[in-house]
Amino acid sequence: MISFIVPAHNEEALIGRTLVALHEAARVVGEPYEIRVVDDASTDRTADIARAHGACVVSISRRQIAASRNAGAQAAMGEHFIFVDADTVVSPEVIRAAVRSLRRGTVGGGCLFRFDGDVPLYADVLRRLAGPVCRAIGLTGGCFLFCTRRAFLAVGGFNESLFAAEELAFAQQLKRQGRFVILPECVTTSGRKVREHSALEIFSTLGRLALHETNAFRRREGLELWYGPRTSG
Repeated sequence: MISFIVPAHNEEALIGRTLVALHEAARVVGEPYEIRVVDDASTDRTADIARAHGACVVSISRRQIAASRNAGAQAAMGEHFIFVDADTVVSPEVIRAAVRSLRRGTVGGGCLFRFDGDVPLYADVLRRLAGPVCRAIGLTGGCFLFCTRRAFLAVGGFNESLFAAEELAFAQQLKRQGRFVILPECVTTSGRKVREHSALEIFSTLGRLALHETNAFRRREGLELWYGPRTSG
């Protein structure tokens, strides 16, 4: 069975379309599945919308993406874990490819992405560059990740000392367990970050984080790109 694990904080504007796409994709692929939405300290209707769309809701109050993903995995019943961000829309093709990859012996993987709607030119250029870079280094962002239950347990899940970049650390750990793949199929994720923040804001934040290496990811302060207020997208 596939367990879709969706971490969410104040995502009432976008989580409905994410869940509809998950249901539709899983039904087309024809696999048994469940959806676990981890509602992490939301103050809006995220949990109600998730239940209305047939998801099982896990409630925590950590305000941390790694902890949300781990809580969802702990509650999950399936042997295949697929982590999907609450603002990300999947297709049957990417779900089918992920399941096929796991059945052929990979321990996990990710995929490429595109932004929804119009985004600034710099963001579109970066997205286009991201494909070759992701394939070259064998890593990708966290909006869509998948792994086997066995591999997840073997690496101890996501590192809860990290408030960002936890998906990269997780993928590196998975690679030590076996083959980790980057699928050519794409998901569609919200471009709200690049629409709300200027190129200067984004690159200055990323540059500051790079200079401080992983220590900067061990506290929520300074990570407003990930932990700032949610918008309609």
